[in-house]
Amino acid sequence: MHSTIEKLSVTDFPSIQRGKLETLQVNLGYLCNLSCLHCHVNAGPTRKELMNKQTIDDVFAFIDQQGIKTLDLTGGAPEMNPHFEYVVLEAVKRGVTVIDRCNLTILEEPGYEQLAQFLADNNVQIVASLPCYSSDNVDAQRGNGVFDKSITALQKLNGLGYGKNLQLDLVYNPQGAQLPPNQVELEREYKQHLQDNFGIEFSRLLTITNMPIKRFGSTLISKGEFETYMDVLKAAYQSVNLDGVMCKSILSVDWQGFVYDCDFNQMLELPAGFSPVKQHISDCLGVDFKQKPITIADHCYGCTAGGGSSCGGSLT
Repeated sequence: MHSTIEKLSVTDFPSIQRGKLETLQVNLGYLCNLSCLHCHVNAGPTRKELMNKQTIDDVFAFIDQQGIKTLDLTGGAPEMNPHFEYVVLEAVKRGVTVIDRCNLTILEEPGYEQLAQFLADNNVQIVASLPCYSSDNVDAQRGNGVFDKSITALQKLNGLGYGKNLQLDLVYNPQGAQLPPNQVELEREYKQHLQDNFGIEFSRLLTITNMPIKRFGSTLISKGEFETYMDVLKAAYQSVNLDGVMCKSILSVDWQGFVYDCDFNQMLELPAGFSPVKQHISDCLGVDFKQKPITIADHCYGCTAGGGSSCGGSLT
């Protein structure tokens, strides 16, 4: 696999600082039942990295100390961490909002039959990846049969109240080296198509730009498209998006408990801007993150291109 950090480290991206820390985004591990082409984590069925219970308890000590309001769980498939239910229940006990970044197909895997009910019982917000509403495009990006399993999972979630009184957001990623289309217009198309063809309802569509790192970045290099894609991102830069980038209010935690300014910096192993070296979350209990600098590199243009992109979708 080609490394991209050498191509990204020299940057003219503007410096930015943190606002109020509100969300902790925690990667519970790289184990996943899928190996998607656009995955910036390189997750897959053979990965062994999983957050252990001691580190999870360190995370909750940080949540308690910092007054975190939202816990955003990622992977891999975060649900495949054996402590997933413990994490959710501990967060709920504290009144912390839980977001599960779900690939949908995990709900159809053997051994996870009760997962959807567990999520609904604990009012977990679901952000589910569905990179297109057609089977050919989804299966090309995520694997054969993924679209059909995703539809079945969405129908199951609808039956439990998701997309109605429980939050169910879908995520769109472009197929290749291009920006996502307008989020509002694409959401309208998604809602009509999924309702007309499958009777599926969902809350919002989030469009997320593919980042030129890890698996997707390596693919760009292999195809000779890396520089061209970076030109696309830089040409579409919108300064208005700087105020809404996710790193201003989110802190990212890897499976070992080290902290980063965002999920993408985590994958590039770029230390959070408040320290020149990686810091473990257990050593950050008393840190005041507001106004601390954010570590930047050229991939940051992915969050500010066009309508902007973050873990919450388009910024404008």
